[in-house]
Amino acid sequence: MSIDALEQVGLVTRVVRTGERAGRPTKVAEARRVYRAQVGDVWDALTSAERLPRWFLPVSGDLRVGGRYQLQGNAGGTVEACDRPQRLAVTWEYGGDVSWVEVHLAPAGDDATELRLVHEAHVDPAFWEQYGPGAVGVGWDLALWGLALHLGTGASVDPAESEAWSVGPEGRAFVTSAATGWAAAAVADGDDPAAAQRAGERTIAFYTGQPAPDGEDGTGAGGDGGAEAGTEGRAG
Repeated sequence: MSIDALEQVGLVTRVVRTGERAGRPTKVAEARRVYRAQVGDVWDALTSAERLPRWFLPVSGDLRVGGRYQLQGNAGGTVEACDRPQRLAVTWEYGGDVSWVEVHLAPAGDDATELRLVHEAHVDPAFWEQYGPGAVGVGWDLALWGLALHLGTGASVDPAESEAWSVGPEGRAFVTSAATGWAAAAVADGDDPAAAQRAGERTIAFYTGQPAPDGEDGTGAGGDGGAEAGTEGRAG
């Protein structure tokens, strides 16, 4: 792991919004950061069936607008839009739930690209109270860091190394920093600060395999837009 993980987690701007889709309320988690790579290279890393497994997950299916895709052991869905090299939109279907993910790319100076990832979901209020935006947000933080490793070093993710890292001191510090950032974003959207902090602590416990706070069951961070969004891409 040649790129400093805590430095990378600090490069992400996190925003939480309350929205609406099909007449039902949604929660929107947005992550933004800049990569020192050209737009075309970032786009290729996001959309190439050969490159995706090197930093995220193996993908199969019909990778064109209207086609179905499947990430190995994780979400699948429909490719809704693919405006090369600026915007990719897909449904994110996991465990019977459907949410929506968009990725937007834009130049950010010489040989740099801003990536904006937006994940919108109908979230059960009880689930939100338990985990807040960190359930999905931390997963995407891990994926965005994996992309940074890939773009910066050209290396592929080693699953065994990634798993060991995620439960070690550096991995726990990364997750704690990311979850704290998502809790702050939820507060900025109007959530109660104490409730957001508790939700963040439960999310940290889920991702790091630590005991849940106050003896709570911390094994259920799934569901609409749940933690499965990025856990298989940790350290990648």
